[in-house]
Amino acid sequence: MASGCASAPLDDGQAPRPRETFAPAHRKTMPDLTGTAIDGRPIAIHDYRGDVLVINAWASWCGPCRAEAPDLSAVHAAFRARGLRVMGVDTDTSRKAGASFARRHHLPYRSLHDPRSIQLLRVPKGLVNPQAYPYTLVVDRQGRIAAARVGQIGRSELTDLIKPLL
Repeated sequence: MASGCASAPLDDGQAPRPRETFAPAHRKTMPDLTGTAIDGRPIAIHDYRGDVLVINAWASWCGPCRAEAPDLSAVHAAFRARGLRVMGVDTDTSRKAGASFARRHHLPYRSLHDPRSIQLLRVPKGLVNPQAYPYTLVVDRQGRIAAARVGQIGRSELTDLIKPLL
């Protein structure tokens, strides 16, 4: 399956918007992505229910993914005590490449290894391009998708998306 870093959205009326937020009445349930993390242990979305969850899809070879890693880590650390969790989804073919990326960038959160994007394809259609990285989903405490961001996200933008949910 071919994939690449996010670029300018197509103007065909079908492409996801770069950033979208959803009122509680219009939020779709986040599917329960499950599998093996890059550390070799099981991981699942349902382990995070009751917390605000930031899900970030990334690949080690993706420049914007590398650039946003420190901001995701900082937000995770700053808001963890208030019930925020971050879960990465590594799309690298090799679990070893993903684990190396996580070590090199000092990621304090775990990442699901999803090399063929099988789990990511379960995300409701139209929110993101499941073959372009990075992208970020923000899930409320009830397990519903409150926001979607295609492309690199920064610390202040992510903070703006999560604060109303905490």
